Amino acid sequence: MHPHANWRKACRRVTAALILWAAAARGDQLEPVSSAASEALALCNDADQAPVSARSALLAHGLERAEEAVSADPQDAVAHFAVFCNLGKRLQMKRDALGLFATLGELGRAQKEIDIALALAPDYSAALAAKGEMLVELPRLFGGDSRAGERLLRRAVALDPHDPRIRLMLAQVLHAAGEGEEASANAAIALSIFEGMRPASEVAATRSVLAGLH
Repeated sequence: MHPHANWRKACRRVTAALILWAAAARGDQLEPVSSAASEALALCNDADQAPVSARSALLAHGLERAEEAVSADPQDAVAHFAVFCNLGKRLQMKRDALGLFATLGELGRAQKEIDIALALAPDYSAALAAKGEMLVELPRLFGGDSRAGERLLRRAVALDPHDPRIRLMLAQVLHAAGEGEEASANAAIALSIFEGMRPASEVAATRSVLAGLH
């Protein structure tokens, strides 16, 4: 394969990974130290449901509030995770508007923020899941390590077994690794939890994933 084709493929995987990390970045397992961190996470999550025209402003405000929280207390793991969340979703929008290469400059910052969050709170399950997904999805050129990523996802599930999103992430990673039976078991548990929560879109998406694992 031509070197430029390899580079383009790696870039596609990086930006796809950023989207997945941002989707995992909910951060509601820890109590934020500051109101700014709490607001930043809320803005990041609200962006998923907002009209496309409003998302950029929401994420810019969310990132600003997250950065304020980090400046006020650099030891606040949730604040660093809020930076990661808003940054990841902003990078997704930048990719859509400006192309793949426009996102790569901030990749290192996204990695740094998730690493700081975990250094401050090693049992932060949402951060573990996001870092695990990152390691699985990134090519080795950018620091990817699928086995290490799977270990982090397993640890996240062990810490927070009732989070269906983390279980579903693990199920997809296990399926890709050839662990079909365990993947199906985790997806089935995720579906059961979602059905109890009754979010129709999540139930439908999980059923689709579960069907694809068989």
